[in-house]
Amino acid sequence: MEQDPRDRGPALFCPACPQPGVNLPADWKVCYDRDTIMRQYVIDGNFTAQHMKMNKPVLDVALSDGKGYMVAEVPYQSHLKQSLDSKEKGERYMNTDYSICNALGYHSESITKALVIYDVGCQWSINFRNRVKNSLSLLLPPALEIVPAVGKFHLAAHKLSCFPRYSLNFIKGAGHLDREILETLWAPFNKISPTARSMTQAHRQEVYDDHMRDSNWKKLVGMDKFFLFSWRGCKFMPNITVPSLLKKYKNSNKCLEEMNQAYEQLTAVLDPDKVARWESDALRAEADRGEALDIYLLKGDKSPTFQEVWLQLMKNPKSPSGNVGSVAWLAEGISIEDSHPMSTRQEVKISEKRQRLSSRIEKFHSNGQAFCKGLDIDGTFTPQDDPAFCGSDEEEHEDREFWDHDEGDWEAPEEEVEGLASELMSIWMPSANGAAKLTELGLHELLKEERELRIGQANDCLDQLRTDLGNKAMLY
Repeated sequence: MEQDPRDRGPALFCPACPQPGVNLPADWKVCYDRDTIMRQYVIDGNFTAQHMKMNKPVLDVALSDGKGYMVAEVPYQSHLKQSLDSKEKGERYMNTDYSICNALGYHSESITKALVIYDVGCQWSINFRNRVKNSLSLLLPPALEIVPAVGKFHLAAHKLSCFPRYSLNFIKGAGHLDREILETLWAPFNKISPTARSMTQAHRQEVYDDHMRDSNWKKLVGMDKFFLFSWRGCKFMPNITVPSLLKKYKNSNKCLEEMNQAYEQLTAVLDPDKVARWESDALRAEADRGEALDIYLLKGDKSPTFQEVWLQLMKNPKSPSGNVGSVAWLAEGISIEDSHPMSTRQEVKISEKRQRLSSRIEKFHSNGQAFCKGLDIDGTFTPQDDPAFCGSDEEEHEDREFWDHDEGDWEAPEEEVEGLASELMSIWMPSANGAAKLTELGLHELLKEERELRIGQANDCLDQLRTDLGNKAMLY
């Protein structure tokens, strides 16, 4: 008997997702808590799947409008028109809102909790309920709690406060996955995007539906070992053996056992009162969410930077044994140490940089006589740090143009060969003489100021190292 397929009827739905009346027992509300059967949705945009405007859209004929994975055209266009006319805040989310509302209402009867993972879920979720309330085309299942989150790949680019509030690590029932599955699905899908770009709207929609259905079928077949179908009423109910899911389940149990052992060992050596308070705070944060999750933020003040230490030392009142201008002089010395140029192929520029650096070193040593109480600071010109590891970002950018045009071997200018290159000259700093000698000469304040500036310099290096390690973790 011929039947008219209902909306999204021919679409293949994930057999692992909880669906009342399909893959959940009749007493599922008693057997499982709401976190266990929480539905999870991942949202992402595809900016490669562009479409050319049709010359005669009235001639377009749809054969399966709204029957697959793509929404029906007429109600969708009506929603867009209403959203544009309303001029509401959050208008840029009109496509996302329509998509997620349709997904949340599909095969989700009586499910009262949904996890929505979106690259900008922190912003999207703020006024989502208000947009649904004020729209005639957006509907949500009754009593549905929506928990917004951000995928682990994109969360690293958000501000620090987003980490505890939208991290999947602090959402019960979310599991330990990155929730960036759409990023991997776009790769094969984008292979057909150039072909579909010039199709009619209906033809393009049907081609996309076919490829999405094919993708879901391959995942479904790859997930299952075999199907045993039994006839129950008017439905085929599959009893599925899923080796891949069973393997993950066994691995999860093994990891859970290891983590429980580590947790018990750590708990055994901690103050029981603190552990009880932490557990209470964690349960309260899990229930309240939002700002309550900020308890997971790392506590501690950020170490002062070199510039902040410099400013603070300038503001400090001078001691009787101190010298006016000593902080600026020390900061100049540290700056000279950090400005050693790298060996490049720009012969003229490197020569000019060496001359400027040499002049700075001479001026630095000359000014230092005023702070050193007769101590000889005529620097012994011995090699210091390897110049290959020195240099600034600005110099690197300046050198790139020359590298692109000159492939010959670089040779030092003749005037630099006779004497020691300026980047190899040592910079006389108070710490080079040792604390005992400086204290004997009454220069302990100078040493103290240099130490504070060095701490700021080290904090800058550590902060940059953390940033670079974070970038590397994102890339690899």
